[in-house]
Amino acid sequence: MSEDTTAEEVEEPVTEPEPDPNAVSVTLNGRQIEARKGELVIAAAQRHDAYIPHFCYHPRMSSVGMCRQCLVEVDTGRGMQLQPSCMITVAPDMVIDTESPTAKRAQEGMIELLLANHPLDCPVCDKGGECPLQDQAFSHGPGESRYIEEKRHYEKPIPISDLVLLDRERCILCDRCTRFADEVAGDKLIHFTQRGNQTQVMTFPDEPFASYFSGNTVQICPVGALTAEPYRFKARPWDLSQSESTCTTCSVGCRTVIQSSRDELLRYQGVDSDPVNHGWLCDRGRFSFEAVNSEQRLTDPMVRTDAGLTTTSWSAALDAVHSLVVTARDLAGAESIALLGGARGSNEDAFAWAQLADGLDITHRDAQLGDGLPAEILGLPRATIDEAASAATIILLAPDVKEELPVLYLRLREAAQQGTSKIIEISSVDTGLTRYAWRSERHQPGLQADAVAALLADAAVAAQIESGDVVVVAGRPNLAEHADSTVAALSKLLAAVPSATVLPALRRGNVVGALSVGMAPADADHDGLASLQAAADGKIELLILLGADPINDCPDADLARRALAGARRIVSIDTHLSESTRLADVVLPAAAYGEKAGTTTNIEGRVSTLAEQVTTTGTARPDWMIAAELAILLDVDGPIAEVTSVDDLTAAIAAHVPGFEAVTSSALTVDPNGVLSTAPSASLPDVSPSVLQRNSYDYRLVVSRKLYDRAIGTAMSHSIAKLAPGAAAHVHPLDLDQLGVSEGGDVKLVGARTTAVLPIRANPSVARGVVWVPFNQGGGKAEDLIDSSAGVTDVRIEVVS
Repeated sequence: MSEDTTAEEVEEPVTEPEPDPNAVSVTLNGRQIEARKGELVIAAAQRHDAYIPHFCYHPRMSSVGMCRQCLVEVDTGRGMQLQPSCMITVAPDMVIDTESPTAKRAQEGMIELLLANHPLDCPVCDKGGECPLQDQAFSHGPGESRYIEEKRHYEKPIPISDLVLLDRERCILCDRCTRFADEVAGDKLIHFTQRGNQTQVMTFPDEPFASYFSGNTVQICPVGALTAEPYRFKARPWDLSQSESTCTTCSVGCRTVIQSSRDELLRYQGVDSDPVNHGWLCDRGRFSFEAVNSEQRLTDPMVRTDAGLTTTSWSAALDAVHSLVVTARDLAGAESIALLGGARGSNEDAFAWAQLADGLDITHRDAQLGDGLPAEILGLPRATIDEAASAATIILLAPDVKEELPVLYLRLREAAQQGTSKIIEISSVDTGLTRYAWRSERHQPGLQADAVAALLADAAVAAQIESGDVVVVAGRPNLAEHADSTVAALSKLLAAVPSATVLPALRRGNVVGALSVGMAPADADHDGLASLQAAADGKIELLILLGADPINDCPDADLARRALAGARRIVSIDTHLSESTRLADVVLPAAAYGEKAGTTTNIEGRVSTLAEQVTTTGTARPDWMIAAELAILLDVDGPIAEVTSVDDLTAAIAAHVPGFEAVTSSALTVDPNGVLSTAPSASLPDVSPSVLQRNSYDYRLVVSRKLYDRAIGTAMSHSIAKLAPGAAAHVHPLDLDQLGVSEGGDVKLVGARTTAVLPIRANPSVARGVVWVPFNQGGGKAEDLIDSSAGVTDVRIEVVS
């Protein structure tokens, strides 16, 4: 460099970017594109705006090349040949022509063959207007058929389950439904039968398509062969208006489209959200729209008079609530007011009520009712659903996720099936993931920490944990044992594997959001169970139920009933008249799902939007609006006093809730998959549960949820209400023999506080010495046996003579 040349004048050498090792250069319809190594031709073409018609191909399932509709010309160096684009992967210098005369003739021929026996009943078919076969017959079909023979006829429709109907005449044998049942759901209950021209889709004899995910087969069916009974003949696609939203039936947060006609919800469809649900929905989430349309919806406020609950005006009802709050504070201070619930609504609903509670100095509050884990679990290093589904080791210290968080079950099952993850299950009974688990450790209820210690001492388990990322799915596996048992086991696990992250398996729809924005208790002395106990002891002047039904939601049913009897006054804000709401002094009707906008937070902390698709039923109002009006009446200051819209509350959450700073309306608009929130770091409570081994005469009780139960959303949806299995005591077949009672006979479960009479069932998934009863199924009310203050629940089983 010469002396008069400055450093700024020296040009830096240009560094060529490293070529992408996964890029594959191919020619598509005469233009060069970059595909990805291992990518199917049909996927690469679709990504570059070249549509290839297809029926059997689905990006979330394996390719089978059944329909042959995706035939295109491909040159791999041996000249152009017709190839099914869903079965061949891209290769360097491949030439693909999707629009050649040969490809078009092949596609027209396939359409003609498919229509040879397919009935032309589009005007009366539920799929008409959104049918891929109908669309492609217009866009890629020959325009007319040479077939004049009479088409095949079958009996129709055939109810292959309580929710799904089959029309065999319309089926084009694309294998989508059968592949979904096998590959995605793991429920091989629907398959091809017979051969050749007689091949058809059918269930096995005396085995209905009783899958929790059967509604997905209706959505992915490319013709009208499978239809959903709740939607059948309700509307045509062009009559529907729709909005993208998030399912709040459980806390997975599946993205959905909610569709309505004439201001009535008619259908929910899954949206392919890559971080969450991959387009799938469980049937409970898919068909729960019937509860929103139920004739038993609360439409007007009610106050209790000598004649019982009587309809009144909103102003009178709000004045009554105002009077009850003021009276309670004057009599015994803010400590005498309890606020329970919030998981049913949106983040904005929970935040508004939390702000109201802050303004009134209400410390008794909780979004859980003794059926979850301490809110501190949200402050542990948290995994996302994607991280859980890709971790080397998934440790299940949780309830049966197939029953409580069904789409999370699909994600974890897929990880195990593909071999990317190994599942270690710690449970008292078999679960939906037991057959996919690499290791299952059974333990007596209350002794989870001992099971964890035994696993960690296993050399093979220790080596597996050391092999990569570890995600612990943690929740409440047994409602008949104290939460401290799970907390102690989780603490022991995290102490041994400090790098592990936690995915909270808390079931209620927006429980994570409600706890995060202010509905978490300050301590164990003010949580849901403590509040109910205070009410039962006569220390609560006013109990406010925010979409909560303690009688059916709290595992300790006796405590819940005593609490509602002991509270001097009760205010319930709900969508339906639940058992607990029937006991209220003031009932305020709340807007339901699909009737209000806002946001919700799922188990991984992902905040996504809720859509307002239809007008509210009657004079019902969003929960946040009720809180805002009460704040005005009670002269409460703070963010709640400045609220005029739901967007104001979304902005207030971003401004005042730690970890939600990035959750703004604009950010949610940009990314429909949602925005991840965080929670302040926290540690689990230091607990030391003391649980004895059971004696040989008793059985240890396990109570856990089934997908379908007597929850209001299910009970008010007539299509799925009938799917609740009902109450029964399940024991191991050898225990049944030892008891000397026949299957289905009634037995007494004798506990420390009461007795429950239930039919008994033999169940090989239940360990010896354990009796399992599904939660909230009615019948013998096994929940009466549970003492929430006890470590475990032991019962004797006596035969009813």
